[in-house]
Amino acid sequence: MNAREYSLKIVEELRTTLSGVDPETCEALISRIINAKRVFVAAAGRSALAIKAFAMRLMHLGFTVYVMGEIVTPAIREGDLLLIGSGSGETDSLVAAAKRAKLFGADLALITIMPDSSIGRIADVVVRISAPTSKADTGFVSIQPGGSCFEQSMLLLLDAFVLRIAELLKLDADENLRRRHANLE
Repeated sequence: MNAREYSLKIVEELRTTLSGVDPETCEALISRIINAKRVFVAAAGRSALAIKAFAMRLMHLGFTVYVMGEIVTPAIREGDLLLIGSGSGETDSLVAAAKRAKLFGADLALITIMPDSSIGRIADVVVRISAPTSKADTGFVSIQPGGSCFEQSMLLLLDAFVLRIAELLKLDADENLRRRHANLE
């Protein structure tokens, strides 16, 4: 298979994976994002790249958003939302953060392959992405290594969340991006 054929196969996998995402849980998470005082995001590894991209887009829409672990991230509190992206829902640092967020009265949301994970069981809303993983039988095997299908699916789903949030809030996503895009680059 050449690179173009691989890319088309990957797109096919993403279509299959994203077709299985429950629209109602997505709308529930979007509602929590819109109604949160502040949004905190967290993930590990490559999933962190997807969740940070989402944080940037939320900032472009005018949300107060923080990435867990960054030096300027303040304390989480009641009225805030912690959104975690974790394929397994079992990453030790993220499980600890989830428990602490709940302790301080924040809402907790999870995007995951494993809704019955440690984080999933305490989350207020869970969006399941049935991406292939060696940790669970999700119905198909990916040609991609590791958690690539989950990470890519989460990135695309979160980009769709940005469009939906802009629609619900009657915002022009492009105009907001232009006004808030980094200008110290």
